[in-house]
Amino acid sequence: MRQGTFRWGRVIRQGGAVFMGTIAVCIALMGARAVGSESAPLGEYAGFVTSVLNSELGAYVTGEDSLSQLDRWGRLVVGQSTLLRENGQRLALQADDASLYPAGQSSLLDHDDVSDPPEGGAASDNVVARTLTANANEGYASYDGMYLYNKTSLPVDMAALATAEVTISMETSSAPQILIVHTHGTEAYTPDGTDVYTESDNSRTVNNDYNVVRIGNEMEQVFTDMGLTVIHDETLYDYPAYTGAYDRSAKGVAEYLAEYPSIKIVLDVHRDALIGEDGTVYKAVTEIDGVQAAQVMMVMGSSEGGEHPNWQQNLTLALKIQKQLNAIDPTLARPITLRSSRYNQQLSSGSLLVEVGSNGNTLQEAIQGARLYAQAAGKVLLALEK
Repeated sequence: MRQGTFRWGRVIRQGGAVFMGTIAVCIALMGARAVGSESAPLGEYAGFVTSVLNSELGAYVTGEDSLSQLDRWGRLVVGQSTLLRENGQRLALQADDASLYPAGQSSLLDHDDVSDPPEGGAASDNVVARTLTANANEGYASYDGMYLYNKTSLPVDMAALATAEVTISMETSSAPQILIVHTHGTEAYTPDGTDVYTESDNSRTVNNDYNVVRIGNEMEQVFTDMGLTVIHDETLYDYPAYTGAYDRSAKGVAEYLAEYPSIKIVLDVHRDALIGEDGTVYKAVTEIDGVQAAQVMMVMGSSEGGEHPNWQQNLTLALKIQKQLNAIDPTLARPITLRSSRYNQQLSSGSLLVEVGSNGNTLQEAIQGARLYAQAAGKVLLALEK
């Protein structure tokens, strides 16, 4: 897991601020309750929460959406206060917001692949639907209706990358063009209706009819119907051992690329995990033409985590696909996320990590989102044929 780096002086100062803030909140609450039963605790009002955050955390926040304006450390601090956390959960939830996860975790914890997967299932009676969109206060870069959450220190010229040509040419013969793999193939969804499976771990199953391998099958079918040629690797690289899955899938991808030089596109298909501090499971979902569809998100690696000469070409391809996703519906895709890890994308100039929904989504929602993603990606990939 990635370790946050904080200056000890800051930790001590802000830790003290939390303590003083807690005292201030308690005093205010006692005062409010002393007025009479008709007076609600001040902590229930966003203005009071904002005031405490400003005075005790030194953060400049305004309006109802106070939580989203804090940096990661500020949100984690809020998470340690029951009062502020409860009110923070009433504020807007944003994609990749630390308020959705246990302290120290992130929405992409599954994909860091250096420890066991996070605990927590997805009981259907404890799932909250959210349509996750970009927020200007969260540091998103944008261009032509597309958003990028850059979690690296690398500069990104979105306009230049979005308008650049994709330097990939795919053969139009019957040779394989696309490879679909699943580094974490056991990732599964919330059981619903007849889509019930035996868990191998929390929200995971080795039954490929119900995990993300099924999602890969749906995408393969769409690509094939569009005239593209696909190899679908159904290997469960995360079972029986989770740690080391990326090393194992990298070996598998390298072998396929060596055997089939015609493969130009590698899609590593996953699902996200969105779990709140109180155990609430969130599903990323939208409605398109009256049908519930899981939102999809592309996660891109960069050279910040090691040699990766292809990361900008990969990002250009992702932006082309994102534009096609927006053409289907602006809420179908979550913002693209750029991270320091490489996710094996250094192996090919056409590599993408695709998150289809989260553990809170149903399998049918994920299938719908996956098929829509494949339709959008297929249009871009067909244009690369020579």
